Order: sequence, then C-alpha cells, then structure tokens
Amino acid sequence: MTEYDQLTALAEQLARSDVKLTGLLGVATPDASDTIECRTRPEDGDRLWFFASDGTPISEADDAHSDDAAILVLGHLARRAEETKEAVQ
Repeated sequence: MTEYDQLTALAEQLARSDVKLTGLLGVATPDASDTIECRTRPEDGDRLWFFASDGTPISEADDAHSDDAAILVLGHLARRAEETKEAVQ
C-alpha cells in the first residue's frame, strides 16, 4: 500500500472515535491537534510509519497495525493535551 492508502485507512479508523479530521493529515480532539505524516522509516528497513508533526514515530503503517495506529494516535493527542494543560498552569 502507498502512503496515501495508509493515511486513508488511518483516517477511517479515527473517524470511528471523537477525533475531528481536517483534511487527510490533520487530527484534532477538543484539547489537542496535530498533523500525521506517513513516510518510510530508515531505522526499520524503510517500512512505512506514521509520524507526528515533530518527527516522533507513532506506529508502523500497515494492515496489521491499523487498529494499533489509531489507538496510538489517540494516545499521542491525549499526551499533547496534557502537556498543553500543564504549560498553562
């Protein structure tokens, strides 16, 4: 599958939750947002991975990891929301 195919599959998984999708790459909850990218990861044999906007690897991007990827993206957004909350306090 291509990067686009993997992003589409991730978007379909996330659409089942309370995540707002902005375009294909943008994800948002009421408290956090980010842009998710799909590209090869040289450290993992150039397999496709999902990355956060800051370059943090989130999950391998393949059919076997599609459910895991969605859960890990939600966890990533929750951590961003918590970091933002702590920075405000």
